[in-house]
Amino acid sequence: MNLEIVEGGITSPKGFTASGISCGLKKNNLQDLALVMSTKPCNSAGVYTKNIVKGAPLLVTKEHLENKKAQAIIINSGNANTCTGEEGINHAKEMCRSVGEELQIEENNVLVASTGIIGVKLNIGAIKKAIPCLTKRLNKNGGKDAARAILTTDTFKKTLAVTFELGGKKVVIGAMAKGSGMIHPNMATMLSFITTDVNIDANLLNKALKESVRVSYNRISVDGDTSTNDMVIVMANGLAENPVIEEEDEDYNIFLQALKKLNIELAKMIAKDGEGATKLIECRIMNVAGEKEGEMLGKSVICSSLVKTALFGRSANWGRILDAIGYSGVDFDINKLEVSMESSKGSILVFKNGNPVDFSIEKSVDILSENVVGIVLNFNSGNYSVCCWGCDLTYDYVKINGSYMS
Repeated sequence: MNLEIVEGGITSPKGFTASGISCGLKKNNLQDLALVMSTKPCNSAGVYTKNIVKGAPLLVTKEHLENKKAQAIIINSGNANTCTGEEGINHAKEMCRSVGEELQIEENNVLVASTGIIGVKLNIGAIKKAIPCLTKRLNKNGGKDAARAILTTDTFKKTLAVTFELGGKKVVIGAMAKGSGMIHPNMATMLSFITTDVNIDANLLNKALKESVRVSYNRISVDGDTSTNDMVIVMANGLAENPVIEEEDEDYNIFLQALKKLNIELAKMIAKDGEGATKLIECRIMNVAGEKEGEMLGKSVICSSLVKTALFGRSANWGRILDAIGYSGVDFDINKLEVSMESSKGSILVFKNGNPVDFSIEKSVDILSENVVGIVLNFNSGNYSVCCWGCDLTYDYVKINGSYMS
């Protein structure tokens, strides 16, 4: 597959426009309202949080996607519209209705998402007042404004696009995402919106999305908290005019691999931007008996507060890593295990075959001073390998979340 990662985002595929403005939900006139639209209805699919407490927008979006069609998405930040009763549901529906009226499209083809503080009633008046301006500003270059408008405690925009060929046609997948805290997806506060001009059957689109989410967003963690509003949405309008993908053939597999690549890169951006984080942690589980076991082991490591704080302190405290895999629920032979830590500055072996390995503390501190560090666990017990991603735990995480409501 000739896949190319390019600059771009949600408006990179044919037929998509976007906009982002401030409607007053955030202080200091920060952008807080975004809109994405396709020139035609799209085959669409979604994946949602497994938290029992679900935001009103998520429930409305799920209902609107029952027909597997969508043409626009409206997103606000600054307020999650969660735990706000029936009024919250009505406000989410009003957002869809107002966008539908302005764009002259079906209300049920408008999806809605919100992110921000939980349990505060949404200022629906401010949103409805801003929607005419939001729709008028829709344009091909509006992806950057939209990506900025969906952020909460994020420190940077998360956008990406990939291009490749299907049936002799150039096709594009573009996306924007947000997420920095409350990140521990069971399909954390995280949102991801994906657009593509690929011509693909709605059921296969849904299947590809779920598979790509499983190996990307569901393998990251910042703080172990699964949010109430998590969702990943994909819209495919078919404007690339490739032969329609109707079965799990070579074209489907090419599309799936491209979607996986896109979502893995976005997931890593989210993990790297964990609240207060200074480094991205990549945990590579190698040579285990099964993929599920690999995920359990990897997640146990990246979720360990002791591992996360050790890496913040640039400490190669491998005992904490062994502790984390020891309570993961996976049985393994410690006498076959090799543990290494690495970065762009090199690699050190710290544990092998049941015994500690002598290493230079000075070298380990230098290796762990980089903003991307790796933990490599080779179990020498099977043919499966898995990657999971997290971040370090710093003083600033407590500061950010200790003052989130003020």
